[in-house]
Amino acid sequence: MFDSRPIIGITMGDPVGLGPEIIFLALCNPAIYEVCKPLVLGDLRILTAAKQCTQSNLHIESVKDPDSGTYKSGSVDVLNLSEIDPDKTSWGKPSVQTGRAMIHYIQVASDLAIQGHIAAMVTCPINKTAMRLAGVPYNGHTELLAERTKSENYAMMFAGERLRVVLVTIHVPLRDVPSILSKQKILLTIKLTWQTLQERFGIKTPRIAVAGLNPHAGEGGMFGNEEKNIIAPAIAQARNEGIDVVGPLPPDALFYHAAKGRYDVVVSMYHDQGLIPFKLMHFNNGVNVTIGLPIIRTSVDHGTAYDIAGTGIADPGSLIAAINMAVQQAACARKNT
Repeated sequence: MFDSRPIIGITMGDPVGLGPEIIFLALCNPAIYEVCKPLVLGDLRILTAAKQCTQSNLHIESVKDPDSGTYKSGSVDVLNLSEIDPDKTSWGKPSVQTGRAMIHYIQVASDLAIQGHIAAMVTCPINKTAMRLAGVPYNGHTELLAERTKSENYAMMFAGERLRVVLVTIHVPLRDVPSILSKQKILLTIKLTWQTLQERFGIKTPRIAVAGLNPHAGEGGMFGNEEKNIIAPAIAQARNEGIDVVGPLPPDALFYHAAKGRYDVVVSMYHDQGLIPFKLMHFNNGVNVTIGLPIIRTSVDHGTAYDIAGTGIADPGSLIAAINMAVQQAACARKNT
């Protein structure tokens, strides 16, 4: 009998973070197996340790490739990609070995997605310090996946039931934001957002709102000229290209109206401008989505939480939401092919 469930690759993330345990906490939910085939890319020995700390009854199955998994509720299908000794590692303490392992999981998952062996990839959290220990010169998943997929134009979206936010600038110092912003960069982000909402979220005519950079969106130049000189011209060009977009709007009021349903997404100028209101609403169930890639990638919107790793008390809500969103995006992508 044909099984139409998509294979969703779940990278284990940092082996000494809370990624391994939230996998068990999430996959004990039978509803996940009703909509997809979850394949974990990680380390069998670390996952066994995580199973113990979460007191999980799930059975671990080692598979050779995505097509050989059983994908039945009650078991966790694992593609073993590293050999880390739990007795020589400690929760919350990254090393060169664990850093290299977490990068390897991402690389294999992205390659499987590019080749069409998995419908999407969902990533558990990684740590920037561990990346540096592994000798990887990136700030996170987004930049790594962009290079892996040879994507020049990409952006970071955070999505929840009430609010979606896309960032024009990501991990840069606040003092550098005004100099990095440009009409072209903002226009590109608006266009990527429009395309993603149509192709991956199934929204035929997305309603996009763009936040200003300065208080009160500059107040006519009283508090800054970026709105007049950079942001407004980008919005005007996007409108000329047929995109339903408004702004620049004062950020202090914009997010309230977006959360009430007036807009489908807010394009934010910098990291905390978008992430503070988003996490206020979706701290435990928000999803990080990389847009502009040729593959589908969703992720938890939290970090490795070294302080509680290995305790079994982590909340798997964001991972569950990320898996479900990956399934939904895979379905939209199939309709558009």
